[in-house]
Amino acid sequence: PQRPVGMGDVPEPCPQAPLAVLSKVELRVSCKHLLDRDTLNKSDPCVLLLMQSQGQWMEVDRSEVIKSNLNPVFAKIFTVDYYFEEVQKLRFEVYDSHGQAGVGTHDDDFLGGMECTVGQIVAQKRVTKPLFLKYGKFAGKSTITIISEEISGNNGYVELAFRAKKLDDKVSWVLGENRTGWAGWAALSLILLPQDLFSKSDPFLEIYRIDDDRSEQLVYRTEVVKNNLSPIWEPFKVSLNSLCSCEEKRKLRCVVWDYDSRGKHDFIGEFFTTFEEMQKAMGENKVQWDCMNPKYKIKKRNYKNSGVVVLLDLKIHRVYSFLDYIMGGCQIHFTVAIDFTASNGDPRNSCSLHYINPYQPNEYLKALVAVGEICQDYDSDKKFSALGFGARIPPKYEVSHDFAINFNPDNDECEGIQGVVESYQSCLPKIQLYGPTNVAPIITKVARVAANEERTKEASQYFILLILTDGVVTDMADTREAIVRASYLPMSIIIVGVGNADFTDMQILDGDDGVLRSPKGEPVLRDIVQFVPFREFKNASPTALAKCVLAEVPKQVVEYYSYKAFPPRCPRPPTPDPNLGSPQ
Repeated sequence: PQRPVGMGDVPEPCPQAPLAVLSKVELRVSCKHLLDRDTLNKSDPCVLLLMQSQGQWMEVDRSEVIKSNLNPVFAKIFTVDYYFEEVQKLRFEVYDSHGQAGVGTHDDDFLGGMECTVGQIVAQKRVTKPLFLKYGKFAGKSTITIISEEISGNNGYVELAFRAKKLDDKVSWVLGENRTGWAGWAALSLILLPQDLFSKSDPFLEIYRIDDDRSEQLVYRTEVVKNNLSPIWEPFKVSLNSLCSCEEKRKLRCVVWDYDSRGKHDFIGEFFTTFEEMQKAMGENKVQWDCMNPKYKIKKRNYKNSGVVVLLDLKIHRVYSFLDYIMGGCQIHFTVAIDFTASNGDPRNSCSLHYINPYQPNEYLKALVAVGEICQDYDSDKKFSALGFGARIPPKYEVSHDFAINFNPDNDECEGIQGVVESYQSCLPKIQLYGPTNVAPIITKVARVAANEERTKEASQYFILLILTDGVVTDMADTREAIVRASYLPMSIIIVGVGNADFTDMQILDGDDGVLRSPKGEPVLRDIVQFVPFREFKNASPTALAKCVLAEVPKQVVEYYSYKAFPPRCPRPPTPDPNLGSPQ
C-alpha cells in the first residue's frame, strides 16, 4: 500500500462542510389505452419530455421505443432539477415511432400530449391525466401517468467512534551521524538510528470510499494518538453522501498508519468494510475487524493480524429535505393579506394602487398571482384564505384589520387564485379605505391556526402568509412580537411593499441584516420573514418576484420540522393499476 501524499507535520482531519446539493427529481412514465396508428401492428410509442424556457418548449429527453404496445411502461427515467420558487412547466408528448428513438418526430404519428408542472407532480407523487390531441381534443381514452421520486443528495450524516487494540509497534529508521577523530583527521560515517526506539507507534486512521471506477476518495482522517498501540480516536461526523454515496453496500477501505513527522508514515494495516456492516455497531453492539498487512500475511507463517480496529459506536442522523416533507403529504396553505388603507388612493382614480385597469393588473394583483401560482401546486383543495386590513367594512363600517375579503366571517377561503382575484375586485366598491397599517392582528390570526396544526405533532400543513402593503406598518412593536411568536410555529411570512413609499424601516422585519427581536429583546427562533419592494421587480418578469420571495421557504420548512423533530409523514403508496402495461 502506498503512503498518503502531501500531509503536513500533523495529519488534519477532513473538513466536515455541509452539503448543498440541488434537489433532483426522477420521473417514471407509463400510458394506457393509446391510439392505435399502425395498420398491421399496434403503435410503437415513445415519450418526449419538453420543458418551457423563456416561453419556448425545449426538448429535455426522450424515452426508448416500445414495440407494439398500447399500454407501455417506459424503462427510461427522466431526471429534472427542482426549484420550489419557480413554476416549471413540463410537456409530455407521445408518438408512434416509425424509426429510431434518436430520429426526429416529423414522420411519427402524434398520439397525444399532456402539460403539468414539476410542483404538481412532486406534491401528488403520482399524476394521471388524459392525453390531448391538437386543439384540445381528447385522444380517445388515452391517459399518461407520471410517478415522481426525489434523488436526495444528502440523506443525513453518521457519527462514528473508533478505537484500535494491540497494533503493531513500528520502528522506523532515520539517518544519523557518527563522527570519529584520529590523528587530527575527522571522519564522518552515516548510521541508521531507530526513531521510535523509546516510544510506541503514533497511529491514525484513514477511511476511503471506493468509487465505481475503483478509484479511492479520502473520506476522513483522524487525529494522531501519540505513543499508543491501543488508541481511542475522537468521534467524528461525516455525511452519508461523502461516506458511501448513500449506498450502504459500497466498499470502504480503512487504513491505519504510524505517523512520521517527515510525512513518510509507516503502514500498519488495513481492512475493508461497508456502511451496511458498520451499522451492526448501533446501540450497545460493537463491530471489529482484523487490521491486516498483506506483506506480513504472505511472509509470516503464523501471522494473524497487525491489531484489531473496533467501531465502538455508530449514530445515524437523518436529514430530511423539503421534498421529503412535500412527498410525505405536507400541504402548503397560502393566505394573502391586502392593505386597504387610505394611502393607496381612491380605487376609482387611475392613480390609485387599487385601481382596476381592465387591460393591466395593478401591483397588488401582480404580486398576488406571481406568488399564489407557485403555492397552489402544493395545496390539494386549492382553497386560499384572503384577508384585508385597514378598511371600514360593512355593515357598520367599523375599521377592521383582519376581515375576510369575501365577507364570509365563517369561511375566509376562496376557490383558487382566480377566486382570490375575484373576491378582491368585488370587495373594493363595498369598503372604505382608511387606516392605520396594522399587520400584527393578521399575523396573530394565521399563527393561531398554525398553532392548532402544531398540536397534531405531524408534518401535515405549513402556512405561508403573503402581506401586500403600500407603506411602513404603524404597529411595529406588536408586529415584531407577533413575528417572534410565529417563528416557533409552522409558518413563513412574505411582505411585498407596493408603490413608491420609503420602506427603509420595513427592513428591520427581514432578519437578513441581523436577528429580529421582540420589544422585550427575545430573538426569533427562525428567520421567517422575507421583505421586498415590488418596484424592484416592476420591469422584470412575474416569475422574478416569486423566485426572490419564495427561495427561502424550503429551508424554513425544513428548519421548523427539524427543530420540532417531526419526520415526514408516510403517505399511502399509490395503488398500482393491475392492467397498466399489459399488452392489448
